[in-house]
Amino acid sequence: MKKISVVLLAMLLSLGLVACNKDKDDNKKEETTTTVAEQKADVEKSEGVMTYAEYAAAALESKVVIEAYVQDKQSWWDNKVTLYAQDADGAYFMYEMACTEEDFAKLVPGTKIKVTGYKAEWSGEVEIIDATFEILEGSYIAKAEDVTALLGTEDLVKKQNMFVAFKDMKVEASKDANGNDVPFLYKWNGSGQDGDDLYFNVSSNGKTYTFTVESYLRDKTTDVYAAVKNLKIGDTVDMEGFLYWYDAPNPHITTVTVK
Repeated sequence: MKKISVVLLAMLLSLGLVACNKDKDDNKKEETTTTVAEQKADVEKSEGVMTYAEYAAAALESKVVIEAYVQDKQSWWDNKVTLYAQDADGAYFMYEMACTEEDFAKLVPGTKIKVTGYKAEWSGEVEIIDATFEILEGSYIAKAEDVTALLGTEDLVKKQNMFVAFKDMKVEASKDANGNDVPFLYKWNGSGQDGDDLYFNVSSNGKTYTFTVESYLRDKTTDVYAAVKNLKIGDTVDMEGFLYWYDAPNPHITTVTVK
């Protein structure tokens, strides 16, 4: 009798553990599903909001209304914010958008915003100016898209302002104010000092490009600033950053890895 009772008790405990584990598995699946869902940018736009294709086709100086997700903040001053944002199809650069200091703190990477402003261009960089925004529900952070193969092609500009990656590029010499070969410059002409923007040359397939660590985006206390200061001519590097434009591609780099 005792033996039968023990067996029955063991069976009940086993069933309980199975049910408990199933609940845990279901919870894990639910959590995973939620996380994946949060990392997908909405394709559908709200009423009156442009798709990225419509924004890209809009005339300069025309009014634009877009929805996108903050990817990084470049600067804030005088109640104005400059930032990068992205949706499922493309990217946007908001230049000096009206923003209180309180709202600036809310614009963490992934935050969904609706922006109303005017499309403009400065030295090839397409941006939204004189803009206002509102924060919406939703979250999305884009993965860096490898655009190394697009360097030197007309297709690269289609990725403007996106979070991108460059692979296996070689650090080339820059000339300082004295004509010496150096791996980087403070400011574009070497006239700056520690804390200013860093400019450095990198090459791929025999062509050389100038990349930048924008000090407003990544200041001298950041890892990428230190990494560029430690570069050596001839180093092979992988990089990530935002595809800014200044008459030509001038990526604002946020990470550098020496291989």
